[in-house]
Amino acid sequence: MVQQGGGGQPVYLTTKEVAELLRVKERKVYDLAAADEIPHRRITGKLLFPTAEIVAWIEGRPLNASEERPAVLTGSHDPLLDWAVRELGSDLAIMLNGSLAGLDTFADGKAALAGMHVPGPEGWNISAVEARNLQGCVLIGWAKRARGVLLSPELAGKVSRLEDLKGKRIALRQPGAGAAVLFEKLLAETGLAPGDFELSEGFARTESEAATAVAGGEADAALGIEAMAAPYHLSFLPLIEERFDLLIDRRSYFTTPVQKLLAFAHSPAFRKKAETMGGYDVTELGGVRWLSP
Repeated sequence: MVQQGGGGQPVYLTTKEVAELLRVKERKVYDLAAADEIPHRRITGKLLFPTAEIVAWIEGRPLNASEERPAVLTGSHDPLLDWAVRELGSDLAIMLNGSLAGLDTFADGKAALAGMHVPGPEGWNISAVEARNLQGCVLIGWAKRARGVLLSPELAGKVSRLEDLKGKRIALRQPGAGAAVLFEKLLAETGLAPGDFELSEGFARTESEAATAVAGGEADAALGIEAMAAPYHLSFLPLIEERFDLLIDRRSYFTTPVQKLLAFAHSPAFRKKAETMGGYDVTELGGVRWLSP
């Protein structure tokens, strides 16, 4: 991307970047430019694409049509994402309310980004996003995470499958949270029912709260991610690998706070943090998983 002199929002995109955004081959972008069907500039024989004009072209609106979304990150809690936003001193505000509630907030235009990890019939997140018939947004890969059960020290070495938790105290996640959706799915697959456990009265609304409930003796176990086990001195039973993605408004994608976050996510410091936390695979971070019509 060609940046402004001050290092702010990108002014131009390259042919490769436009191809990745549109999920087409670079040859198609050249053809569109040759037919003058896409905004572009030809400078010293090289094609460049004005960011603002490309976004307006994709969304089918006049260039000056605008109703900017607030710089808010909503949806599900991811400890690595939370750390990155805070480490940057980013202008992004954080409003954690669970994957599906965050998706609703995003659909209402009240956030620029939404984090999610919702299981679906064909993988993670795409079915949930498609069901909203959203326009002008893109689903970007953030990380693959090791998801399983956080276990109290008393249960260390005594649990090898979900069925071994029958009769134990389980910390629940709030309705609409990705972990809550997954818990229901896992119960159905194993033939278990909520009545097989002693369920908490309240809800753990973040990955940290789930770990705290187990570490503090309020629960024997909770569905959680591997990254939360070591900091709270808990055992971890891995069950699946899940995808945590970011749904981003296309226009907001090119704003300075979002670009700073995505750039930082490719830095050595970020990679080191992901490795230190454990349970993260960030090799596909930034890849386009889905693009709205």
